[in-house]
Amino acid sequence: MFGIKKGRAPQNSIDSLIGAGTRVDGNVIFSGGLRVDGQVRGNISSENVQEGTLVISEKASVEGAISVGHVVINGTVIGPVFACESLELLPAARVTGDVEYHQIEMQQGAVIQGRLVHQINARTVELKLASSN
Repeated sequence: MFGIKKGRAPQNSIDSLIGAGTRVDGNVIFSGGLRVDGQVRGNISSENVQEGTLVISEKASVEGAISVGHVVINGTVIGPVFACESLELLPAARVTGDVEYHQIEMQQGAVIQGRLVHQINARTVELKLASSN
């Protein structure tokens, strides 16, 4: 949490855009950076899962699995999210599905309906509620 963050840095530029008013039916595979302002009904992944940056804006929606290195969500996602490097959930984020991440930042107002699973390298550590006993 404090100190130097390990891992790859997010993509600084957006190479592709799915604009507002645009709906994509089918899977999207990209390299570099992708911003979604419209709707995607299909899976979104980067060519190299550890690289790539996906930004889902406040008015955007995705129905499908996401598998990208760095993910920033401020819209609606229905489906599992796998962010092998970092996940940032902004105040308008609404995620329905399991979320796997290495590093996470969640702002007040963001909602996840699903499991949170922390990835440590290749190992999976599932976060569970503390028991009252």
